[in-house]
Amino acid sequence: MTITAPHIAVIGAGPAGLMAAEVLAQGGARVIVYDAMPSAGRKFLMAGRGGLNLTHSEPLPQFIARYREAAPKLQAAVEAFSPDALRAWSEALGEPTFVGSSGRVFPKTFKASPLLRAWLRRLDAADVRFAFRHRWIGWDGEGRLIFQTPKGVSAIEANATLLALGGASWPRLGSDAGWVDILAAKGIAVSKLRPANSGFTVAWSKVFRDRFEGQPLKGVALTIGAHTVRGEAMITRSGIEGGAIYALSAELREAVLSLGQATLMIAMRPDLDTAGLTTRLSGTRGKQSLANFLRKAAQLSPVGIGLMQEAAFASGRPLAAFSPAELAGLINAIPVQLTGVAPIDRAISTAGGIMFGELDEQFMLRKLPGTFAAGEMLDWEAPTGGYLLQASFATGAAAGRGVLEWLKR
Repeated sequence: MTITAPHIAVIGAGPAGLMAAEVLAQGGARVIVYDAMPSAGRKFLMAGRGGLNLTHSEPLPQFIARYREAAPKLQAAVEAFSPDALRAWSEALGEPTFVGSSGRVFPKTFKASPLLRAWLRRLDAADVRFAFRHRWIGWDGEGRLIFQTPKGVSAIEANATLLALGGASWPRLGSDAGWVDILAAKGIAVSKLRPANSGFTVAWSKVFRDRFEGQPLKGVALTIGAHTVRGEAMITRSGIEGGAIYALSAELREAVLSLGQATLMIAMRPDLDTAGLTTRLSGTRGKQSLANFLRKAAQLSPVGIGLMQEAAFASGRPLAAFSPAELAGLINAIPVQLTGVAPIDRAISTAGGIMFGELDEQFMLRKLPGTFAAGEMLDWEAPTGGYLLQASFATGAAAGRGVLEWLKR
């Protein structure tokens, strides 16, 4: 089957693709959104399971800096569709937002499904059409888009194409990175996709793992090298994950991948210095167990004491043999050896993607005129906190504007 009616093909029905479709439709273009899944926004809905963190309220310069090396490439797009603009967009869809205590921005319903339903209704009213169960598999010899569909292979002609196919995390929701080889065959440079905002593996002892799996670490400070983050983490059966871990995931990942392991330092009482802790721990223990003494004198949680026991065991000395000063030093510098990175298909997002040198300022692929790209398939990463969705929305809008400008030319 061949479709020749003039239209803009948006491939990928996630946040970037849907935002691009909205911008294109508002610009008067006829849009068809193609997606391999049976419905739109599947990963978007997954992101909303714990409360949909749309964006963040911090000042824009600090916000943009969260994108690290990619910040200069994303700045114009994020400024053009800013966190304030995203909040206004959500409210116009009937989903007002609020700023949480951490500065993160959520819909008041705290859910993704009402927002997605309202968005799809708006797109339908704008005559945006959807073609689901259409898996893009490249171009044919005449430059037509080729899709694998339940009815066989379809060749589709489009006036322009906008790719918004995501990264490689949670592939069962649609982002399976099948586009990488397709673009590489066209000479497009793609930085290797790697887990971002992921957990890490640790060789816990059986005793620690069985007792503390699922236990949170609250109010801790995590450090690797010169990078320190305050927040929370979670002990898993195979390692450690959580918000503070995700904020350091780039540094931790690169250390593990280059050295085979990384040492994460955990401070259980980061607001107390070693001298103060030493004073607290210099009192008489009496008949108390060491664990009970540490719990009372230093206000340590059982999982924190367990981490200290793990570190002492790894050092070859029993924790009971540590002096007050040594205990104090260990409390705020517990070394945890990370042995690996959690699989990419379980990561919240991915690093790597189409290198920005392959794109012009309108997000068009220089080697493929008329083909644009947006969202997580580009070479950027960011911590959780609203930065992931913000950049996906913003680059989708920017690429949509780019298509409209290109069509005018």
